[in-house]
Amino acid sequence: MKKVSIKDVALKAGVSIASVSYVLNDKVNSRIGKETVDKVKKAAEELGYRPNNVAKSLKTQRTHIIGLIVADIANPYFSQIARIIENEAKRRGYTLIIGSSDENTEKFEGLINMFSDRQADGLIIAPVENAEACLQKLQKQNMPFVFIDRYLPQVAADSIQINNYDISYAVTEHLIIGGRKNIVLVAYATQLQHLLQRTEGFTDAVAKHGLELCDHSVLNIDKDAIDEDISNGFDYLFGGEVKPDALFFTSNKLAVSGLKKLIKLGVKIPDEVAVVAFDETEAYDLFSVPLSFVRQPLAAIGTQAVKLLHDKITDHLLPVQHIILDAELRIRQSSNPQVH
Repeated sequence: MKKVSIKDVALKAGVSIASVSYVLNDKVNSRIGKETVDKVKKAAEELGYRPNNVAKSLKTQRTHIIGLIVADIANPYFSQIARIIENEAKRRGYTLIIGSSDENTEKFEGLINMFSDRQADGLIIAPVENAEACLQKLQKQNMPFVFIDRYLPQVAADSIQINNYDISYAVTEHLIIGGRKNIVLVAYATQLQHLLQRTEGFTDAVAKHGLELCDHSVLNIDKDAIDEDISNGFDYLFGGEVKPDALFFTSNKLAVSGLKKLIKLGVKIPDEVAVVAFDETEAYDLFSVPLSFVRQPLAAIGTQAVKLLHDKITDHLLPVQHIILDAELRIRQSSNPQVH
């Protein structure tokens, strides 16, 4: 079946090809009357005309496709961000294609190559560890990209972060002021800067308030063995004489796994242990105690990421920007002050 062309639309509408081109490309000027516009739109609709985006992209050197690479699309944090980015991208005339790296360097590089082959106009990326060489190569191809959620210090690219150190410090201080003295940070074993900043905020707050940091103050969890590591770690921590009286989880996946283990151990929240977690997830609603959590400004992260990328696509020579947005601690029942 022959594809409907711009010439077919012009014949059906009884107008020139140039008029059809102006109307369908939203470049209507004062010389084209409303009647002509209506005729063209009606003819295009009746014929089922679809623009030839390949030809258009060859002419403009733009595909109007942007890629989003997240760590795990199943994680509510990333799925919510993806929805916001998709809506904002559409508003600016882009189609969004989403890929999930699963924190795997090989898979991440495969996604980068796929978007490069598809000649995407730009990318919004939550990078994985050890992706520096791959991204530096991408920069040599003049592909604009923006980091969200995390960044790689060795790669000079635009980024949108939250105040990871400050919010982590504030959470720890909230627990200390509430009377907790043996706080354990449950974190990933990682070299990603944003997560290291969360650990640093915690350790600095503990030290500032004169509490003791020991080998067990930070429980480092392997991202590929979350349930197993948390189960073994909690068996050890809650099986000893001096048990933790507060837990601070640096991600929602760690928190959900940790809460399930606390239920198995019969540990009462907040009477025996206070709990604060990073990020929201509907899974928190399944637990009997409303959970205190760090809320990230997802709408601002998503919309600003698209704006930054759009600006970079429009002008490759714009200076690199690092935007830091403020997350907030939402205090609920799980971190109530200890009764003395």
